[in-house]
Amino acid sequence: MSRIIIVSNRLPITIKLERKQIVIEPSAGGLATGLWGPHQESQGLWFGWPGDVSRLNDIQLKTLEQQLNDMRSVPVYLTPKEHKRYYEGFSNGVLWPLCHYLIDRVIIESQDFGVYRQVNERFADIVASEYQAGDIIWVQDYHLMLLPQMLRERLPNARIGFFLHIPFPSSEVFRILPWRKAILEGLLGADLVGFHTLSYMRHFTGTLLRVLGVEAHVDQLTYQGREIRFGAFPMGIDAEGFSKLADTPRVQAEVEKIREEALPHKIFVAIDRLDYTKGIPRRMLAFERFLEKNPEMQEKVRFIQVAVPSRSGIGQYKTLRRQVEELLGRINGRFGTVSAVPIHSMYRSLSREEVVALYRVADVMVVTPLRDGLNLVAKEFCASRIDDDGVLVLSEFAGAAAELGEAIRVNPYDIDQVADAFKQALEMYPAERQSRMWTLRQRVTNYNVHRWVRSFLQAFEEIPKISVSPDLLCDPVAVIGELTDRLRAANELHLLLDYDGTLATFDLYDKLTFPDEELYQLIKELSQRSATHVYILSGCLRGDLEKWFGALPVNLYAEDGLWLRPTSQEWKLLVEELDNQWKRQVLDIMIHYVGRTPGTFVEDKTASVAWCYGNADIEFSTLQASELRIHLMGLLSNLPVEVLQGDKLIEVRMHGVHKGAAVRQILNNVHGGIVLAMGDDSTNVEMFAALPEDAYRIHVGPIHSGLKYCLTSIGDAREFLRSLL
Repeated sequence: MSRIIIVSNRLPITIKLERKQIVIEPSAGGLATGLWGPHQESQGLWFGWPGDVSRLNDIQLKTLEQQLNDMRSVPVYLTPKEHKRYYEGFSNGVLWPLCHYLIDRVIIESQDFGVYRQVNERFADIVASEYQAGDIIWVQDYHLMLLPQMLRERLPNARIGFFLHIPFPSSEVFRILPWRKAILEGLLGADLVGFHTLSYMRHFTGTLLRVLGVEAHVDQLTYQGREIRFGAFPMGIDAEGFSKLADTPRVQAEVEKIREEALPHKIFVAIDRLDYTKGIPRRMLAFERFLEKNPEMQEKVRFIQVAVPSRSGIGQYKTLRRQVEELLGRINGRFGTVSAVPIHSMYRSLSREEVVALYRVADVMVVTPLRDGLNLVAKEFCASRIDDDGVLVLSEFAGAAAELGEAIRVNPYDIDQVADAFKQALEMYPAERQSRMWTLRQRVTNYNVHRWVRSFLQAFEEIPKISVSPDLLCDPVAVIGELTDRLRAANELHLLLDYDGTLATFDLYDKLTFPDEELYQLIKELSQRSATHVYILSGCLRGDLEKWFGALPVNLYAEDGLWLRPTSQEWKLLVEELDNQWKRQVLDIMIHYVGRTPGTFVEDKTASVAWCYGNADIEFSTLQASELRIHLMGLLSNLPVEVLQGDKLIEVRMHGVHKGAAVRQILNNVHGGIVLAMGDDSTNVEMFAALPEDAYRIHVGPIHSGLKYCLTSIGDAREFLRSLL
């Protein structure tokens, strides 16, 4: 069994000082329950913040670390200031409200992203230092969204999973985030990205398309040479544990006590963290509306609202508590009597036994968050109802609503609908209540937290493993150190340089993308270097290449090698005969698609035609591109052309026109010396393939598994070329 490396914001423990002695208590949450088994069985490690240890002395800290080591837990220490800015500032001041669609609460001007990045970097360094080949790394939740990519940079061959425990919002919401690209690229460092529901997964893939221009095919995509999978894995609970606890004498006694005190009232129960996403104020307004519409019920019902303290140091949460207290005071003042009030509120944490007793005693369980990633309270209630009774009123905006169809599902923003649902729940016939609850309980029992863990890890194992050679060199210093001396010593040096995306940022939509002064000077000095021959290969038009580099003693290859201009000579075709009879028909079709897809245009070259859609609405144009590609492949199947999917373009190109053909022409005139080629994308595959075995190939961009040398950026590529001077 592979060792499971779990990485979460916090270790699943609570540290206490009792008589100056360290006492560690394990957490009882759903995540800890589900992952503790695989963590133990695989002899894995759990990484996370252990809590504030700033008040511990050196001896206590050493004792703590020894105990954590015995538990195979690795602490990631944060100063109080770091934790405040990373956790309260960015994680819960920006990402939490954003993912819950509460845009007005997002602190867009946050200065805490830098600390968030630094903390993620610290996690990455510590995890990488403990990593062993074959480990499975499973990163948890929104506090660590940058971590997968940071780990990928340090551990190219590692198997990395990520699970998001909160909603992923629609692209229209996520795109307001100034750091949106960094967050998405961080997540794409994983091999498997998991969500609670299919809708969250679709929101994520739609956002990838709109922000990064990366198109997923249902549940997978290829990115930076890796296959990445997505999946919906709704988290379960320890259903058996709740069922057993519900049947204990202690809980039974508490249930009888509550019922005796509440008689003859019907009991509504709601248990939430005090958080603005949980919809507590609107729920109270709905209960008030229920009492207004059903005056005969005013002295027959009691609502028990438990609000567990949460993030009490954050100003927005203090405001929320005050708002809830004022609202409860008004409603109880309006409908209360000398002997009772309709809403009984508790602002404190409850023991697990107390919680289960409330689940058992509830005639109606009310779970109406405005937005929730899943909501385990709803599942815990069902698991605890060993009597197969009680009614669940559930927000349709809780992720659990996709699974718990037998609940009465409501729109928590519609106060009248929720009020009517309360009445429906009270009036439901016993047989219907029991039928619904039996089905809910069976489902929650079968799809428990242990099955959630197994399903994620099983999906993880099904992903093809692409290993990066241990001999791969990507660091520019390492590449320079290995190659520069031998290239400088060559009696002749032939440099085959792709232009677009290798030496300069590729911009298909700006026809006047001149090389900057730094690049122009670099090419000039290379071309003037003794016994050095420079070849620039590009998909650009020959007029553009000549305008940019025509005054330099370099060889130019335009339109992916179709046109050649040897140093200071005229342009000439590299093919003997052009067959362009197909072009008119293709142009007509593509122009038609331009008319129906605003923002697109056609680029007409000598032996190819491309429909370019990078400036169009990305979702609509991607659908149009798929349709166009299928249409053209069927239409042109018997003609000497190929239909290619490029970066935001569909291209029809004559067979045999590619950079590989240009390389073969270059090699015909090379007699001795060293050949080195640099390129960045799929248009350079033929170029690399056409080179002799002893030539050097450098991929520019994300790691490319097929080559030994890789430079991750245009800046690194230029730095390498400068080292030859």
